[in-house]
Amino acid sequence: MARCAPADSPVGPLAVRRFDRREFQRLLLGGGLGAFLAGCGGDAGDYTAEDAEQLARQMREEAERTGRGRFGVLRFRGYRGLAELPWFELSPEGRLRTAVELPGIIDVHTHLGMSLYAPLDQTRRSERVRHLLDCDATDPGCELDLDVYVNANFSEAAHAALSREFVAGAVGLGEATRTHTAANLLAEMDDVGVARAAVLPIELALPFAGSLAERWSQAIREGGWGERLLPFASVHPGDGDAAAKLRALAAAGARGVKLHPELQRFFPDAPEAMALYGTCQELGLPVIFHAGRSGIEPERIRKFALLRRYEPAVAAFPGVRFVFGHGGARDLEAAIPIARAHRNVWLDLSSLGVSQIDRALGALGPERLVFGSDWPFYHLATTLAKVLIVTGGEVAARDAILRGNAEALLAPPAASSARKVGGAPLCGLARAQRDGGSGGTG
Repeated sequence: MARCAPADSPVGPLAVRRFDRREFQRLLLGGGLGAFLAGCGGDAGDYTAEDAEQLARQMREEAERTGRGRFGVLRFRGYRGLAELPWFELSPEGRLRTAVELPGIIDVHTHLGMSLYAPLDQTRRSERVRHLLDCDATDPGCELDLDVYVNANFSEAAHAALSREFVAGAVGLGEATRTHTAANLLAEMDDVGVARAAVLPIELALPFAGSLAERWSQAIREGGWGERLLPFASVHPGDGDAAAKLRALAAAGARGVKLHPELQRFFPDAPEAMALYGTCQELGLPVIFHAGRSGIEPERIRKFALLRRYEPAVAAFPGVRFVFGHGGARDLEAAIPIARAHRNVWLDLSSLGVSQIDRALGALGPERLVFGSDWPFYHLATTLAKVLIVTGGEVAARDAILRGNAEALLAPPAASSARKVGGAPLCGLARAQRDGGSGGTG
């Protein structure tokens, strides 16, 4: 049964319908996933004309100023084109890899294939990963401009293909999704010096889908990858059993919680969500949000990602470690003052352009920024290249962003009595091992 919250709840309106498994999968294949999820979205609510214009203005101004900042023009042909930078090279097999020693990077933002109804073989290797927005799909690859928010590099046709792949992948028919396995993630991590990665499921609460968090955690455990791949939990705040499910996932080894207000259709300051943060605080689990608008999502769900709905949560729970995924995305300018005011907030740099990363670094300093890639949407090297460009010869800042901050952020609750970061007690993931783990680079 599909379940959404009551119509008068901040989590979303009532949209309940009964399906059998076969009927629901036919609905997905018929393109009904977006409509099904949109049924939980409600009306425009507090999304104003001013909000819409602010996003449009940000996108226009970014397009106008790209290449005009202090880093100049940064355009390459595909992900493989990053080999033109001094930190990368192509292997004899044509794989992009790092050409310099880096500090055993920790990636706080990865996913596996979102195959909801046909679990992937996580041990499967592919000759090439087909990223969801794949700049290497052609030879030469697409134009990759590092000075814009990353999705701006892709056409409307590519974004439409992404939507189709999401639906096909959900039922096991996505060719790209089949390459988004733990084995392929680990291989790409080895290529570019990523020692460990947080693996973030998203609980969509769809009928018959089961729990991606449980499935991925089990695969990581059975694969023996636990030293390198850190499984996160995800629950839906509108689920009356959310707290119990989160406790069970934590007991099974979940290292933190991933929440996506847009896809899950909830406001971050909704009472149900606030109650969930209380459980996170009790369990010592950090929360990694999708935060801010990317500019390619349906307008009707953008209201859930407005940064003004996040601040009440971080203010009410100063002991919880909150990470704003994508640094607030195209709403970076709204995320920065929240992070300044609340020292329990970090910005994950995935998807941001070099000028945005430079802006965040200047506003907050390196200690409030962490590396994230959003794999398998993009190649791991995409954000890495930007961080290396922005930090330049500042090795201390580079190492803090690529490893040190995440290592502290993800320290266990037991460490809180001995050490603090950013003025708030540490809580969160089990301690990241200081070795790269099997097959690691540092």
